[in-house]
Amino acid sequence: MIMALTWENNLVKLEIIDTNEKPEKPYHCSQCDKAYAKNMDLKRHLKTHSGEKPHQCSQCDKAFLQNSDLKQHLSIHTGEKPYQCSQCSKAFRESKYLKRHMVIHSGERPFQCSQCDKSFSKKSYLKSHIKTHTGEKPFQCSQCEMAFPRSFNLKLHLRQHTGEKPYQCSYCDRCFTQSISLTQHMQRHNGEINQCSQCDKTYKTKQILLKHYKTHTKEKLHQCIQCDKTFLEKGDLSRHSRTHTMEKPYPCSQCDKAFSLKNNLKSHMMLHTGEKPYQCSQCVKSFSKNSYLKLHLNTMYITDYSEKTFRCHHCDRAFPTKNSIKVHMKAHIKHSGENPYPCSKCDMAFSTIGGLKKHLSTH
Repeated sequence: MIMALTWENNLVKLEIIDTNEKPEKPYHCSQCDKAYAKNMDLKRHLKTHSGEKPHQCSQCDKAFLQNSDLKQHLSIHTGEKPYQCSQCSKAFRESKYLKRHMVIHSGERPFQCSQCDKSFSKKSYLKSHIKTHTGEKPFQCSQCEMAFPRSFNLKLHLRQHTGEKPYQCSYCDRCFTQSISLTQHMQRHNGEINQCSQCDKTYKTKQILLKHYKTHTKEKLHQCIQCDKTFLEKGDLSRHSRTHTMEKPYPCSQCDKAFSLKNNLKSHMMLHTGEKPYQCSQCVKSFSKNSYLKLHLNTMYITDYSEKTFRCHHCDRAFPTKNSIKVHMKAHIKHSGENPYPCSKCDMAFSTIGGLKKHLSTH
């Protein structure tokens, strides 16, 4: 309800207008039960029944009901992104995408999972996450036995069967299965490097770089209540907590194994599918993990002996990575009969930390 002053017969008149009163809608659609306050709104609506789309794109064969929809569509062809984020360098074609992106900077995550301590910025993200608890995988691959919790995951998986790589670089002839892979590749052409100002390390995305910065500030706000360890991120603490609770929320759909980390489940699934997506550029070998590929490249194709910096103190061999010398050292420990990993609950000891962890689960 509002009050308005009007001038009538040289006198000021006070009028009270009821704003709660619904506006009259005299223009009724003959095809359905909708009604409109203006004739132009009714005319626009009638086009949804006739299928008329008078606004044709000059770049492709798409057509639109309204001119505003055509303008938004044209930005796909022009690459125009007028909605700029004030917090970072990202820009968007439509204001709704910018609003969705701004949630990342605000840190707001109002959608809480009832099964665990995770929370999400979108309801759709929460719905997808809940499927990791229920094990629901409604999207089945027609080419193999794999199934997925989201249609997007199935779409990406199908490209492994078809070989489809729809995202092509405009500078060279490389193609990619995912848009994010193309974006990261384009950064190399454009000279965009996410490099740490404190050290020489570079990262694929700005988000990973920001996380890395915390290692320099020593900012570790999340402390484990079971031990004295602290972590940069809440998610890292949650993953660590499972080493105490022995919780394994990620079950394999093909066998009875379960895993504490989602990445471990992904690696395990490749045993069932035989998938080896990491191809060596020097030979025909391929690997199920990127770390295996890196180890292969460093072991087989580094010819400069001085580059192999990790030297075994038991023998004369040298290795290119810390992980490769660890694997080598296990062979020495096995042959020596040494058991350097004692159990804190009983008097047993083990040659590997993996053996100790497996044993601890029996206590």
